[in-house]
Amino acid sequence: MSPDSGSRVPHDNAREHLLAIADVLAKALDTTVKIPGTSISIGLDPLLGLIPGIGDALANLIGTIILGLATRLRVPRIVLARMSLNLLINGVVGAIPIVGDLFSVWFQSNMRNASLLREAAMKPDRETRPDWFYVGGIVGSTVVLMLLAIAFVVWVVAQLWTMIAL
Repeated sequence: MSPDSGSRVPHDNAREHLLAIADVLAKALDTTVKIPGTSISIGLDPLLGLIPGIGDALANLIGTIILGLATRLRVPRIVLARMSLNLLINGVVGAIPIVGDLFSVWFQSNMRNASLLREAAMKPDRETRPDWFYVGGIVGSTVVLMLLAIAFVVWVVAQLWTMIAL
């Protein structure tokens, strides 16, 4: 047994643990409950999307945890970019009331990201340094979008209140 083989076991166990966390999180967000009589499953993502203004941003913010796990596992930047694009598509389309929630049920961005993560993390030629700056930018952008969405909802409610009060 070489000295390297003994040091890889905890690393492999840690990697499998992080991948398992990503899988559980993706399932919770995208496929928690099967709709009886169908093959369709829904999770917290489309349910959170029903909360006006902040629901989709909150679901995407939770989904960025999988991006953080990808960074810890040092997957290539192109995989991080694809995962970010999945979140962006889900967030933009998800912002459309009802249609966006139905899209989230179909698209399942978190399941896609967990799959991309697992595939990239198992390749031996993945990057050697984490890219926390990139993921931090994604998380920061999501927080800014969430705050803008809240401000927009407050503005709409204020406009409606003004129209009703007249």
